[in-house]
Amino acid sequence: MEEQLNRFRKLLKERGLKTTSQRMAILKVLLDQPDSHLTAEEIYDLVKKDWPDIGLATVYRNIQLLSEMNLIDKLNLDDGYVRYEIGDQNQQSHHHHHHMICISCGKVFAFQEDLLDNLEQKIEQTTGFVVSDHEVKLYGHCAQCLAKGGVESE
Repeated sequence: MEEQLNRFRKLLKERGLKTTSQRMAILKVLLDQPDSHLTAEEIYDLVKKDWPDIGLATVYRNIQLLSEMNLIDKLNLDDGYVRYEIGDQNQQSHHHHHHMICISCGKVFAFQEDLLDNLEQKIEQTTGFVVSDHEVKLYGHCAQCLAKGGVESE
């Protein structure tokens, strides 16, 4: 984790920004919860444990800045909340991982495999349109909900 935080410090400095303790606390919270998709309020609650004097507005401002810098990703999972997670550390691809959303329990699962590369290449070849990013959300029922019964595989 310290290696990742050092990488964030370096990126912030390269972009002319200070590595404030609040920014680093937000990044640490997101690093500590890699499979979570946290709202700003949830991030605030977790950061507040170590920084009790931090304000919600400070967390919102820093989240916005970190999102604009592509250090964290902003997600809309169609549940009425904007959620955040750590962005692509390598920045090699502008594509993000994708999400599977259980319509029974609401759990969100990430998957990394990007099966749309061939489609994007075909679109570019046939239309000249270059896809710069995409987001995939798959809705269905997770294995746990299916195992509990009452939900049939479709």
